[in-house]
Amino acid sequence: MKQILYLFLLLPIMMWSQSNFEKGEKLFEEKKYSQAEAIFESVLKANPVDLKTIEYLGDIAGRGKSWDAAIGYYKKLKQLKPSEANYNYKYGGALGMKAKESNKFKALGMIDEVKESFEKAIKLNPKHLEARWALIELYIQLPGIVGGSESKAIKYSNELLRLSSVDGYLSRGHIEEYFKRYKTAEQHYKKAILAGGSKTSYEKLASLYKNKMSEPEKAKTILETYNKKIQD
Repeated sequence: MKQILYLFLLLPIMMWSQSNFEKGEKLFEEKKYSQAEAIFESVLKANPVDLKTIEYLGDIAGRGKSWDAAIGYYKKLKQLKPSEANYNYKYGGALGMKAKESNKFKALGMIDEVKESFEKAIKLNPKHLEARWALIELYIQLPGIVGGSESKAIKYSNELLRLSSVDGYLSRGHIEEYFKRYKTAEQHYKKAILAGGSKTSYEKLASLYKNKMSEPEKAKTILETYNKKIQD
């Protein structure tokens, strides 16, 4: 009897919480982040361990570049569900962005945890593409003296190639472009176009021509080719 009574008492709260969550989700999809945040915060008060609500609040904090808040939300998600790869990935991403905006000495103390978070995401989900992209970016941007490594970036690019040929070619093109080997980057972006023909592939090649190789006409032709392709 008590259980039935508790159910009737809790049911209105549960229904209110669900209704508000859906409102917050709709506002988030409409990019009305400050309004969505207020609603999600009220939902979280009613249910402090709701994973999806916490994740939305972390995402909103990240979009607003409130890295400490984002880190706090994602850390809570990791504690509540340590087996979820994406929570580790998002935590590492927020931590990495905070490190990027911190002074060099503070940033150095955060790098290992950033790497470990992305690596943990891959361990939990061997097909996690975004974590590999993040590690590639980390390894090419870090100076060698503090752990930067082109060979490690290429290793993760090769892993991407096995999982998704488009991501593999795009990531390798990105590495080559970063190190100013533009002809080689061009070849990889062309392979990405052949492998999947995604908008990103065309845009990356066009950007390379226009901004790095001083060939604006080629850039224009590439974008025209893509526009014609989607119209056919």
